[in-house]
Amino acid sequence: MTGTQPHGIGFGEAVRVWARIALLSFGGPAGQIAVMHRILVEEKRWIGEERFLHALNFCMLLPGPEAQQLATYIGWLLHRTKGGLVAGLLFVLPGAVAIMALSWIYVLYGQVGPVAGLLFGLKAAVLALVFQAVARIGARALGNRVRYAVAAAAFLALFLFNVPFPIIVLGAALAGWVASALGSTAFAGAGHGGVAATGFSDAKSALGDALPEHATPSSRWLLGIAAILLILWLAPVLLLAAGAGDSSFARIGIFFSQLAVVTFGGAYAVLAYVAQAAVDNYHWLSPTEMLDGLGLAETTPGPLIMVTQFVGFLGAYRDPGTLSPLLAGTLGGLLTTWVTFVPCFLWIFVGAPFIERLRANRALSAALAAVTAAVVGVILNLALWFALHFLFARTMPLGTGWLAIDVPDVRSLDPAALLLSAAALLAVFAFRAGIGWVLAGSALAGLVVSLIA
Repeated sequence: MTGTQPHGIGFGEAVRVWARIALLSFGGPAGQIAVMHRILVEEKRWIGEERFLHALNFCMLLPGPEAQQLATYIGWLLHRTKGGLVAGLLFVLPGAVAIMALSWIYVLYGQVGPVAGLLFGLKAAVLALVFQAVARIGARALGNRVRYAVAAAAFLALFLFNVPFPIIVLGAALAGWVASALGSTAFAGAGHGGVAATGFSDAKSALGDALPEHATPSSRWLLGIAAILLILWLAPVLLLAAGAGDSSFARIGIFFSQLAVVTFGGAYAVLAYVAQAAVDNYHWLSPTEMLDGLGLAETTPGPLIMVTQFVGFLGAYRDPGTLSPLLAGTLGGLLTTWVTFVPCFLWIFVGAPFIERLRANRALSAALAAVTAAVVGVILNLALWFALHFLFARTMPLGTGWLAIDVPDVRSLDPAALLLSAAALLAVFAFRAGIGWVLAGSALAGLVVSLIA
């Protein structure tokens, strides 16, 4: 059964393409979105440039991982609910399996010299890839001075004033909406490049530019799918909270369910919130281990937010209750992944029909484009945070109250970290090396450093 739709794209063919995207989706959201764009827009021409970016802007506005939600959205566009489920699940599955295996290796062998060296090298690669993410998303989201100003304002709000990310998102969306209402075209169109640059419009794509039939579902269908997904998401959490009391599983289920609701702007924007809560509040892992987890997530296909599975694994591993630590860690990691990604399907299946019907709404499109511009500033803030904690062993607070930042203690600079990071950045930006080569080369270099140190 091919499941061919009016657009002529068979369901079986789509499954193979989504599997290919899932296996190639390394390097965090920027790299994953670039892979999807290259395959779906440029190679397959299943979806047009503006429609792709409209969906991306909507996913940027949602809590949770934007790349996985974008895959779910486009899968839903192509083949309704089953298409969204297959695209979203395939996008998560390779990374979930890989992170679980790496979590086992980490707790069993992570402090062994060669393994520690590999992780050290991977951190250098991750640093370069996060800066690459700034450049890639910025190239698509920023096309004029106003958008650059929004990105700069978002960066300064986080870096200098520690403004909560939801406020930044809402502020950017409001700015885009108001600008459009006042007649400004600063947030109009697809951003830098856009349709004019590619010469490929929505009308020329397999999907076309018309509203699909399933974008106008009945209220009964919407309520039904919402109820099913809410039960699947919250039932395990409520059972754990009621039956397991103050166990690590209950805390993990509740925390990451809350995270699925309040963390906007995609995986990069979520990391600071997760790190602060998991390290400072719950004490599930140390700052160094959080960076190690991010490095592992960058080396595997799938959403970067899969690092939360690593966090849940360590949280349950260190508070296993009556279970063995490895079994508890495995169950904690699986629970974390479940409550992180089930809500993503809820947001898409309930929200996408409305967003599709509002595709021609200029004010909404401008609001979403402004949010995407703000996220560039958020990722830049993350890149600098990561560089600060990787390159320097110690940091010092500068300033007090609402204006306070961490500055490095220059005496604690790690020359090896600086050298490996510079090499990774050179490979990414000067030689345009592929993600796989950067990760492999950095890991090997870290191994060599650990052997000769």
